[in-house]
Amino acid sequence: QVQLVESGGGLVQAGGSLRLSCVASGLIFYINRVGWFRQAPGKEREFVASINWSGGFAKYADSVKDRVTISRDGANTVYLQMNSLKPEDTAVYSCAAKYRGEYNDWGQGTQVTVSS
Repeated sequence: QVQLVESGGGLVQAGGSLRLSCVASGLIFYINRVGWFRQAPGKEREFVASINWSGGFAKYADSVKDRVTISRDGANTVYLQMNSLKPEDTAVYSCAAKYRGEYNDWGQGTQVTVSS
């Protein structure tokens, strides 16, 4: 099992930036890919971005691809840099570890609130 802990959320004005962090521990050698997802109140969880554990092959949702960058450092942390934030980006952001073909382990999430 992989443990994931997110941080970096908060309250920001529209047009601002945040960098979210996702620290992985446990059986990290299983991880193929790490994804960021978000869920706004009353809405389904949606994909935001993902990256190979090796740090390559980033993918982005169309709704954020020009404003978001996913990256991984040389250790166990995956970052989500979000710029030009909009009120509609308000959600709980969670990271997840993919192995055996599925996102099996999830963090607890971090709240991002963008005020207009």
